[in-house]
Amino acid sequence: MEIVVVGRHTEVADRFRQHAEDKLAKVEQLAPTVQRVDVEVTRENNPRLASVRERVELTVRDKGPVVRAEAAADDRFGALDLALDKLSERLRRARDRRKDHRQHQVDPPVDVRPPSQIPEPEVPETAPTPPEHPGDSVERELGDSPVVIREKLHQAKPMSVDDALYEMEMVGHDFFLFVDSETKRPSVAYRRHGWTYGVVQLDTSCDCA
Repeated sequence: MEIVVVGRHTEVADRFRQHAEDKLAKVEQLAPTVQRVDVEVTRENNPRLASVRERVELTVRDKGPVVRAEAAADDRFGALDLALDKLSERLRRARDRRKDHRQHQVDPPVDVRPPSQIPEPEVPETAPTPPEHPGDSVERELGDSPVVIREKLHQAKPMSVDDALYEMEMVGHDFFLFVDSETKRPSVAYRRHGWTYGVVQLDTSCDCA
């Protein structure tokens, strides 16, 4: 498992890097196939935000959905502990969900036709090359203005609304972009009040000219 620690607008000391690696070692117990854990540390310089000036974001990149957690505190060691608690809970939920799916999994039907009668699978002419690490972000300035835009590449594989809500909970966001597997429309799920959610879909077939 690779652990990558980076700082945004701040330097990260070797002491914290080693501490983060020691703390995150138990992630493999909850996600045995984890490939990489990103640790992003951000420091807020506003004195009014001293109690939450250090923010730590943890991102687990596995074969399944990305699992993310973040927390803020007056020091980055405390923020790491808070974020790790959230991450561990989400990893447990992801593990339990995988177990539940395996218990209800139905074996696919077996094709009993002779090999000569089974058609060759269609291969697309060009296959899209996925980014090396989906979810990586890039910041750019908006023209000559002081506005900074942070862009992320999001893989929009078709999924059900239920799966979209699950993945939204795994990254701890209030919204989630996806392609509805039933309607094939670009959609966004968002959190409302309590345990209620909303879904907005885009109708790309309309002629708005």
